[in-house]
Amino acid sequence: MAVYTEVSDEALAAFLADYDIGGMVAFRGIAEGVENSNYQLRTTGGDFILTLYEKRVNPAELPWFLGLMEHLAGRGIVCPQPVRARDGAALRMLCGRHAAITTFLPGVWPRRVRQEHCGPLGAALAALHVAGTGYAATRPNALGPAGWQPLLLRCGDGADKVQPGLSIELPAALGRILAAWPQGLPVGHIHADLFQDNVFFLDGKLSGLIDFYFAATDILAYDIAICLNAWCFEQDLSFNVTKARALLSAYEATRPLSAAERAALPVLCQGAAIRFALTRLYDWINTPPDAMVTRKDPLEYVRRLRFHLAARDEHAYGI
Repeated sequence: MAVYTEVSDEALAAFLADYDIGGMVAFRGIAEGVENSNYQLRTTGGDFILTLYEKRVNPAELPWFLGLMEHLAGRGIVCPQPVRARDGAALRMLCGRHAAITTFLPGVWPRRVRQEHCGPLGAALAALHVAGTGYAATRPNALGPAGWQPLLLRCGDGADKVQPGLSIELPAALGRILAAWPQGLPVGHIHADLFQDNVFFLDGKLSGLIDFYFAATDILAYDIAICLNAWCFEQDLSFNVTKARALLSAYEATRPLSAAERAALPVLCQGAAIRFALTRLYDWINTPPDAMVTRKDPLEYVRRLRFHLAARDEHAYGI
């Protein structure tokens, strides 16, 4: 989440006139994240999130994301729901951007991950994968393996400006990952961005999942790899195998992994690490200095990548 597009009080009032959610009471930008412009909105009808979709998001794909959230909610996954205007549309235009209002989920995301967060996360991820079955529409993962080489090229010579030697290290790692990328693993709808700030807890329990705008149809175990990267490294970037074991055990209680999925965990984790290293690197180089957005350090994921490249097999992850 972030704010790239400013919304005036007048523009917002005109936008809200098409909805039955009351008049504005409070409105503020949310600076966390790097992708879309997000605002917390309170009206006389309740609390909501207003999202303006920025240039990286393909407007033609927005109905897929919104439809997926509705599908998952109908199968027990607690996630934001699109709020439809009086004409039934979930998408409208605001300040030159496609925009949508979604319901607000109570809870807070964990600023410091503890082991007791990882089991509920694994269970929720497995439930999401199972609930996604039956949503017939598919969406290729634009930030999957086919997108990593073009993204690296778009970073130009910026890698060495972040850390000398990255312009050699990243292409070498990418070549190794792509050569070993697994085929034939189970595929379904994945969240693809289940970081701490997209998982809410309330009274010690996981209360909901948000921000489905990277969701795609891809290898299910790749979603696990993304979570292992996001949740199981300590602040000093050492890997916590106890947290990983808690996450994986809870996941497998709902959806057991095949032997092939387990064996593929190291390369899937390598892929997840380089994907976020590259997108963070690109954003670090290209984010406007006046944008209300928190840039994220690509080197944190380069260091994760180094760990995964050294992992000999799935036992490195507590299996």
